[in-house]
Amino acid sequence: MQASASSIQRNAPQKLVIASRESRLALWQAEYVRAALQQYYPACDVSILGMTTRGDQILDRTLSKVGGKGLFVKELEIAMAEGRADLAVHSLKDVPMELPEGFALTAVMTREDPRDALVSSQFASLDDMPPGTVVGTSSLRREAAIRNRYPHLVIKPLRGNLDTRLGKLDRGDYGAIILAAAGLKRLGLGDRIRALIGPEASLPAAGQGALGIEIRADRPELAEWLAPLNDAPTAMAVLAERAVSRRLGGSCQVPLGAHARWHGADLQLDAFVAMPDGSRNVRAHAMARVTSVAQAEQLGSAVAGDLLGQGAGDILAVLESADKGLADKAGHGSGSGPAPA
Repeated sequence: MQASASSIQRNAPQKLVIASRESRLALWQAEYVRAALQQYYPACDVSILGMTTRGDQILDRTLSKVGGKGLFVKELEIAMAEGRADLAVHSLKDVPMELPEGFALTAVMTREDPRDALVSSQFASLDDMPPGTVVGTSSLRREAAIRNRYPHLVIKPLRGNLDTRLGKLDRGDYGAIILAAAGLKRLGLGDRIRALIGPEASLPAAGQGALGIEIRADRPELAEWLAPLNDAPTAMAVLAERAVSRRLGGSCQVPLGAHARWHGADLQLDAFVAMPDGSRNVRAHAMARVTSVAQAEQLGSAVAGDLLGQGAGDILAVLESADKGLADKAGHGSGSGPAPA
């Protein structure tokens, strides 16, 4: 049973440390959580431990080729495991579907706009772009969606933090780039958005636009303190999305989108899986009355089952085989032995 607000206040924390990546957007997110915590616990000393993750350091390759989403959270989890931090704040689209043993997602905050956004100084929409226009994205999901609808465009990888990506666009390296609308809006850069791309054209990633708070699973008192930050409708929607990806083994290697929307007490969930070149995709949706996390995850599992019934398993098998081939090729490449960790 959830503790009352008065009992939480009586046992309020005295000090909390938030682990965060050091990008401008990540620090904004950490500051946002810090402000929320200080509103609930004004006497608490809340500080931020800024860290650089492997995902921030490797910028010359796409995430799908260097280890995926976990590269952005591992160092933060180590800080929590060692007691240097109490909690970590993540953009949920960057969080692996399965957390390491000993960690828990304890709160999901109210969601910002989950849609993708087109950023360009030359074009007002993807429809306006002539053949050969270079579009930058770091996401296989976005790449698959664009290639499927706009095969005449050229997709090139785009890595780096938000400011770095915008700088590459302004320098003329790309005719347009696709980013999450939430990050632009949170940093006051909404005026850079030329067009919002609706879910019918580019289904968002699971958890896109939502902030999640991760803690050690053996910290029940911390879960209790963070409970007021949890937004139940957002949490149920996001967990339904993540259930789709979890059942399908979703990672950066899989072009997969999942997006849940409320219609009163009913939750509508849409999802897709595609080949990166856009040559094949399967899409499914369902709607159900959802009043609990368990029901939300059941909805996600059902939609994933529908995708599998339509042939998503065949797509996943092709992608897995391709990934294995690349790994085998890399392992027998130069013969110079493994790179240092």
